[in-house]
Amino acid sequence: MSNAKPNGEREPLLDSSTSSRRSSHHIPNNHNPPSPAPNPLSHGDPSLLESFRNLFLGTYINILLVAVPLGFLSHFLHWGPTADFVINFLAIIPLAGLLSEATEQVALRLGETIGGLLNATFGNAVEAIVGILALVKGELRIVQTSLLGSILSNILLVLGCSFLASGLKFKESSFQTTAAQASSSLLILSTATLVIPAAYQSTVKATESASTLASVSGHDGLLTISRGTSVILLVMYMLYLFFQLKSHSYLFEAEEQAEEEEAKMNVKAAVAALLIVTVVTSFCADYLVGSIDQFANNFGVPKPFIGLILLPIISNACEHVTSVVQAYKGRTDLTIGVCVGSSIQIAIGVIPLLVVIGWIIGQEMTLNFEQFETIFVFLSVLLVNLVLTDGKSNWYEGAMLVALYVIVALAVYET
Repeated sequence: MSNAKPNGEREPLLDSSTSSRRSSHHIPNNHNPPSPAPNPLSHGDPSLLESFRNLFLGTYINILLVAVPLGFLSHFLHWGPTADFVINFLAIIPLAGLLSEATEQVALRLGETIGGLLNATFGNAVEAIVGILALVKGELRIVQTSLLGSILSNILLVLGCSFLASGLKFKESSFQTTAAQASSSLLILSTATLVIPAAYQSTVKATESASTLASVSGHDGLLTISRGTSVILLVMYMLYLFFQLKSHSYLFEAEEQAEEEEAKMNVKAAVAALLIVTVVTSFCADYLVGSIDQFANNFGVPKPFIGLILLPIISNACEHVTSVVQAYKGRTDLTIGVCVGSSIQIAIGVIPLLVVIGWIIGQEMTLNFEQFETIFVFLSVLLVNLVLTDGKSNWYEGAMLVALYVIVALAVYET
């Protein structure tokens, strides 16, 4: 008797009728199904010229690369902050795509474990670069808002649009609940670490009027809590990578094996492209961050809106499109892995890393975000966790996620 469902629906990995019979089954710690070896090239290594041609001519969005030299000209010829912001804003869109593609091409040749580590390292490189440069310039609010905005855009906008796209083709799409729940639970942990410093700061403010010494002591205590928590989160991130890539890697494998992918670049060209694009992106991000203040003042755009909404959308534009396309094809596990996994990298990887870097360079960045931002990030993560609980998705759940993102954007613009 066939298990296929009508309308292209996909069966969940663990059927409710069989889960009770498997409740006594335990997976031994040494269980780690072998992953397939790196895909061999069916037609040999592409040449250096072919590699860069495939990289730069792979998508029409790379037309925007013309903005890269224009961004340098705008900076050195002093075209003004508006030109600096707009041109470099456009330049980062294709650069983020090139960075992602170069990372994927290097990962194809290094095996699944090392490739996964590489993707984890460079998966949010643009956010990390923008964050570090803003941190060095003392733009702590831009650092905080851009990182929170990346989390929100991934789990609300992109995941919501992906569920909507999937709903155009399937009534319901199923995914691996264990991996999704582990990831969303880790997101709740990360957002809880934002609530604790905010609660501590509120308590300290209540005693500030009574004693100036209490205010100074409270700030020092906030730094201690933030830095100690950041170190713990970085340890949790390393444990999560081990959980995802080694001990429980089988939980994160797609239900259906993807088609064999042929490398479009040789490894030397991919590594060279990765390094070059990273350097160019850092310059464009530096010019962009340096122009935010004057651009915001000239056009009356709130800086939190730039950090929370605009920067995250453009820094991951290519990755967002890819996630939606994969969801439409029915690869919901992959989409959730990209959206939730990227948010985890930021929440327990990039944010605590920047707190530690600020500690080293003398910038007092803390985990004390604005209460308004902390509340809607926590509620957003809670909604996503509830949506992923049943192991199924539909278009209406996607509409709910997108609706919350639009509400957040509207509220941020009016603050």
